[in-house]
Amino acid sequence: MTANTLLIDDPNPVSNSLNSLNSNCAQILPAGGRDPDRFDWQEVWYPVFYLEDLDKTKPAKFTLLERDLVIWWDRHSNAWQAFDDRCPHRLVPLSEGRIAEDGLLECPYHGWAFKGDGSCDRIPQQPEGGTAHTSKRACVSSLPTAERQGLLFIYAGKPENAPQVKIPIIEPLETETDKWTLFGTFRDLPYDAITLLENVLDASHLPFTHHKSVGNRANAAPMFLEVLETEKYGFKGTWEEGPRRGKLGRQDTTFIAPSLMWHDLTSKQFGRTITAVYATPTRKGECRLFARFPFQFSSAIPRFFIGITPRWYSHIGQNGILEDDQIFLHYQERYLEQTLAKMEDRANYAKAFYLSTSADTYVTELRKWVSRYQADPFAGQQLAAPLVKEVLLDRYHSHTSKCASCSQALRNVRRLKTASMTIAAIAWTVIPLLSFFAPANITVIGIGSIVVAIAIALWFLGNNLEQKFIYGQETPLRNL
Repeated sequence: MTANTLLIDDPNPVSNSLNSLNSNCAQILPAGGRDPDRFDWQEVWYPVFYLEDLDKTKPAKFTLLERDLVIWWDRHSNAWQAFDDRCPHRLVPLSEGRIAEDGLLECPYHGWAFKGDGSCDRIPQQPEGGTAHTSKRACVSSLPTAERQGLLFIYAGKPENAPQVKIPIIEPLETETDKWTLFGTFRDLPYDAITLLENVLDASHLPFTHHKSVGNRANAAPMFLEVLETEKYGFKGTWEEGPRRGKLGRQDTTFIAPSLMWHDLTSKQFGRTITAVYATPTRKGECRLFARFPFQFSSAIPRFFIGITPRWYSHIGQNGILEDDQIFLHYQERYLEQTLAKMEDRANYAKAFYLSTSADTYVTELRKWVSRYQADPFAGQQLAAPLVKEVLLDRYHSHTSKCASCSQALRNVRRLKTASMTIAAIAWTVIPLLSFFAPANITVIGIGSIVVAIAIALWFLGNNLEQKFIYGQETPLRNL
């Protein structure tokens, strides 16, 4: 599947598990709950997977707000289901189980099987005629799910509220859908969702942090940002001059509380470009990023090249960009925690940071939002000890193993390495024999030598590519 694939939404995007709820309620509930002074991170829809990365034949696991979940395809209701990842029998993770032949989710320990509504269908150890499986204690708790804009969303709060709470989508993509070219990535990051949002709202770091990747130090300049409106449910702002010292035009920014933001820029050179990021909170000090890059190009040429770019290839480059700031952000939030712990007012970010210019306007506004609406999803918790650099640069567990295109590409690369070494070994063995039996046949020996050289070159090429799926570059491009 190529980088520009935009999955069509299910015409009935909310999972069938919600059909029994009052989805026609006239009153729409606000995300974050009704309390005007507090934002409840539970009462929100969150993206958890790109649909194209889910396998309908296998359960997948995910942690949302410290709640371990198993996600699986229920063919009977034609919908994705999300359960607590614990069998009620002996509390083992259901994500280690399988989708049984009859389409039910089967526990790996004793074979208890569950329907899409969470009810237990069978207990193999139960005598015929037994009713233990009908007990409420045999059921698994489930969460509402929905499909929108190629993503699977899960509602973390009260299930009865889910149909009345709006799913946070990138609104511009709902208009002129045939004109958008879209690619994106995801990654499990070793820092908080709020830290991620703070980072992507801050456009002033691009010229320095991402120098030589997607930025250039020469483009650094004063920035005059303005917040146009702000409320419990987010804020909007504008940068009138825009990036590259005004060469690209005005950039508008939208923050949809608590976990979605996008920058929207229209220029004569490139057309309309959006940089959108979801920050899905998993646990304290960890989140899953979904980055999406929709374009409406003024020329058909960029759209063509993006269209033929393999998804896995674009992910390699995007992982490198994420690693530009991954290490220091992991440490930054720990330094911030230590600084706040020494202060009398432990929520006074304005004193912990020195936010001295207008370039920090969106960072300031985000921190005000967190403070004003008591919007820390893990309030009172402390960060774990910092991770070592080798773990922070891990790509395999944070992305590749969970990405359908990258994991398949990695398997293909490893097959290429095996095949090339096999060919090289065979050719290397045959060449001496040819020299012995046909010493005058220089052409055959030459061809054999070329085959060996090509096979070895392919092995080194494959080995280099394999590493890009497993581990990041230790020295960022800006420091080379």
